[in-house]
Amino acid sequence: MAIGIKAVPFAVVAQVLGIAGIILVLIWCIRFRGGLAWEATNKSLIFNIHPVLMLLGLIVIGGEAIITYKTLPLKKEVKKLIHLILHAIALVLGIIGIYTAFKYHNESNIANLYSLHSWLGIGIIVLYGIQWIYGFLVFFYPGGSSEIRRESLPWHVVFGLFVYILAVANAALGYLEKLTFLENSGLAKYGPEAFLVNFTAIVTILFGAFVVLTVLSQPVQEDDYSYSAI
Repeated sequence: MAIGIKAVPFAVVAQVLGIAGIILVLIWCIRFRGGLAWEATNKSLIFNIHPVLMLLGLIVIGGEAIITYKTLPLKKEVKKLIHLILHAIALVLGIIGIYTAFKYHNESNIANLYSLHSWLGIGIIVLYGIQWIYGFLVFFYPGGSSEIRRESLPWHVVFGLFVYILAVANAALGYLEKLTFLENSGLAKYGPEAFLVNFTAIVTILFGAFVVLTVLSQPVQEDDYSYSAI
């Protein structure tokens, strides 16, 4: 299924939203939450790395990896390599981002994996890793037969989109969870920080929506590895 609109306009909007989302989350974590630190007496500075890396990695860079086949007028082998590398970067940043959440909890004597957000986060990073490994083995090296690649492509795309949409939804859930904790600790419900966090969540959701719209739209050039099979 594809909509009769070219992918580039959707991709441009997605990239603008992605940049906006990164700026907003940095403003939140640096301006309102005190900054980022790997080691600190104030353990909240360690946690601040988590939303930055998760948004930058799984959401923004992961989204860019998804839309490359639709928007880059390059040979399929080049697009495939870019797609693979961007997803690898997203996966590594996601793993580090999750580790910082555990690090913050452990050093603050807070229990791990008690929330739906954390459960989904672990599941998403595992599925993301499985998807990357499968794509590497079948579409890159050593590579499956042409029949295996052809039959696998639609499922690879659908499963990838499913994991990505789940990641975007879990990011929104994470914003909600953190903001709820802050408000229960005295943060003004209608203050500038609360407004900023909610707006960042909306931008994140819109970015994910435009990534999906890009996938469902008409590619810049057709080839055997485009997403037109959806």
